[in-house]
Amino acid sequence: MIVCENLVKIYKTNEIEVVALQGLDLLVEAGELMAIIGNSGSGKSTLLNMLGGLDRPSAGSLHVDDKDLLKFTDKELVKYRRETVGFVWQNNARNLIPYLTAQENVELPIMMLKGQRDRHKRAAELLDMVGLGHRRKNKLEQLSGGEQQRVAIAIALANEPKLLLADEPTGAVDTKTADQILDVFRELNSSMGLTVVIVTHDQEVSRKVDRVVAIRDGRTSSEFIRRRSYREEIEAMANEMDPESEQKDTHEELAVLDRTGRLQIPRGYLDHLDISASNKVKIELEDDRIVLVNPNKGAVKKAAHGN
Repeated sequence: MIVCENLVKIYKTNEIEVVALQGLDLLVEAGELMAIIGNSGSGKSTLLNMLGGLDRPSAGSLHVDDKDLLKFTDKELVKYRRETVGFVWQNNARNLIPYLTAQENVELPIMMLKGQRDRHKRAAELLDMVGLGHRRKNKLEQLSGGEQQRVAIAIALANEPKLLLADEPTGAVDTKTADQILDVFRELNSSMGLTVVIVTHDQEVSRKVDRVVAIRDGRTSSEFIRRRSYREEIEAMANEMDPESEQKDTHEELAVLDRTGRLQIPRGYLDHLDISASNKVKIELEDDRIVLVNPNKGAVKKAAHGN
């Protein structure tokens, strides 16, 4: 569904240049439910805007659903946003109109995209899909924050997208409500085969998805891969005899190598070796391991992969 290769984004003003993405690589399969995490300024929101056709890369390659977004005209980008992607934002004001009911909020984009025909029925179906069929006549002030976000998800599905992009969808709600929202994404992914990409700074989201990509300084630094499927973990938790039923370490972290062999070493490893203040390390091959050595102290830390 998504192929990013050596993606670069530079924002320019009269006085400065800001490099938001520095050769980012990313592959997302069709029908995948995954998350992108990173601190503020890491480039994750910039990536989301480019995946959604809201911004253009400065260099590199970006394909979504076999479409080359770098070659799109402005008109083609509008068509892409209307037909291929749906958006869910942290700020409900970007999705919802406060003086309309939940039903009317969902009907509005359907009417704009498809006209008047069957908009009532389709809006009701979408609200049922996100568990809000019983609240469709309520205005936003009568809905909780979590219910409003589920209305926003229903709106994002109005154009029947192949790719659903969610920017910090749980950032403004409590933990229980966040779990409910993530369960909606899981159900949509499972029942519709919808590709869902969630951008967040909350690593707890990883418990609900099978793969997490971490971005640091504008590059993919590592991936967290689920050791076993979410369904298997739920079944294991129900089985008290399963010795792994209370396992907290559900994912394995793998560093990401780019095409030239570069990778980002976790900051904690560098601090442990007291390398943070230097930009040089000694690299040795020891049997089936690549070993990093502090050239000043000779301290050895086995930091990277076996064959």
